[in-house]
Amino acid sequence: MYDLTEVHSGLRFLVQVDGLYNTIFTEFRLPSLSVDLDPLKEGGQNMYTHQLPVRVNVGTATLRHGISRDMQMLHWYMQVMSGDFANAYRQVTVMLLDTERLPVALWNFRDVLPTKWVGPTLKSASNEVVIEELEFVYHGFMFEGAAPVPTSSR
Repeated sequence: MYDLTEVHSGLRFLVQVDGLYNTIFTEFRLPSLSVDLDPLKEGGQNMYTHQLPVRVNVGTATLRHGISRDMQMLHWYMQVMSGDFANAYRQVTVMLLDTERLPVALWNFRDVLPTKWVGPTLKSASNEVVIEELEFVYHGFMFEGAAPVPTSSR
């Protein structure tokens, strides 16, 4: 028997960016996915309009992390800014972990390219960690959910 009510906290996750190391992420915002619709009015049908699916619209994803002396994320974005697109593509893997640090879900993004960098807010009256944000697009992703773990039957 499976426990279908199992939920997980979003605080245990790992992010791996191909070719970038020693980066600890404070937040990963997954993209939103939606289906674009094409309304079609049928002659003689005045009660409703048909909504035909056209394509899947994929949003951007966002990585946030504290700034350290290691500026690999900014250098990655600067590589794109300089026009070196061919060498700037990376793979990004995000893994959600349970309380025992076992994988619950895995998202693999391929051909990732940063499209926006947001620098930190610096305030003299604050001792918060300064965070930079990198938004990216991708050319496909795969989702893998962990196999359900059987619970003991009573």
